[in-house]
Amino acid sequence: MNGNGWGIPGANVVTWIMLLIVAISLLHGVRRGASGSAKHLLAFLLSAVMTVAAIAASALLASALSPRLQAWLAKHSETQQGTDHKALALVWHTVWASLRDLPLLRFSVLFFLIYLICRLLAGVIAGALASVAVPPLSVFPAKGSLGRLIGGIIGALLGTGRVLLFTAVLFAYCAIFPRAQVADYIEQSGLYREVAAQVIEPAAGTILGDGLPVLAQAFNDELGQLWQRRYDVIDANLPKDITAAAASVTEGMTGDEQKAKALYDWVGSRISYDYDKADAYIDRGEWREQDPGTTFDTRMGVCIDYARLYAAMARSVGLQARVVTGLGYDGRGGYGPHAWNEAYIEEQHRWIPLDATWAQAGNWFDVAGFADTHIEQTLS
Repeated sequence: MNGNGWGIPGANVVTWIMLLIVAISLLHGVRRGASGSAKHLLAFLLSAVMTVAAIAASALLASALSPRLQAWLAKHSETQQGTDHKALALVWHTVWASLRDLPLLRFSVLFFLIYLICRLLAGVIAGALASVAVPPLSVFPAKGSLGRLIGGIIGALLGTGRVLLFTAVLFAYCAIFPRAQVADYIEQSGLYREVAAQVIEPAAGTILGDGLPVLAQAFNDELGQLWQRRYDVIDANLPKDITAAAASVTEGMTGDEQKAKALYDWVGSRISYDYDKADAYIDRGEWREQDPGTTFDTRMGVCIDYARLYAAMARSVGLQARVVTGLGYDGRGGYGPHAWNEAYIEEQHRWIPLDATWAQAGNWFDVAGFADTHIEQTLS
């Protein structure tokens, strides 16, 4: 495919889809006549207006309710402790914590639920308005040459509205994924570029063109965090010797920072790096999966094993902790796959980074410049 298909300059499949939408709508208008086409146009306009109103109302309500929901979730959060965890309970805890800590996820869930209600109400209102507005449309000629001519004109207007909606969707896609090959192909359509430049950009260019990429990146970041929380469930059921060790290490400590540092020192000094496991993965692509119990028993592991053991032990003594994956500085000017942790310090109301894998090479507990050597993974 190229940007000059079928001998029309600037035409491609996108162009022909846009033209086909108008053509089909025009033909349907001719077939329905003026009266039927006017009813369809009215239904389309009412649906569009009610959809926009429902989206706007849902966004406003979700924005207002999100901080209240976050505060409620934080107040009623119950930290998972011990070894007696049921799978469903851990899934529920993960969902609860994700809604509490991820603002866009929380907003999205609220928006979806509120939109369902608003859209239902909007449908009822649209039906009531249509019942009032449809009877007067009967004055339009239903058939005959004049009726079909007017119907065709109305159908073309309806098709134009559908093309604008189609263009807006494509414009949003190109704004979110500007480097995608499909986006480049869409931009080759001369008709798309003209409609986008003359109608879509003036109407919502700032929101779609500038806001969506930022929003998409924020969603991408939160999805990465949500994906990393799978270890909360996978590593929930800990052997009693691990929880006993965690309790012993943090015995007598009341502050979260003291507990987090004690566990960091313990994991960082007790676990040895498994170079054979790392070499097997790097040289042969052979990955040896192990859970925190195996890491604890063998006292060996690679970065992800350090991180999973730390997070599991921290959660067992009442700390909020998570595994973070991404890239770590390799000391030779490059970066390689790596994993570390973040722990929430309640008295400071913040998450702190720590890297038990690197503990024997220096202090990597909440140090300045941590982000210079650790790049968190995002889903892209």
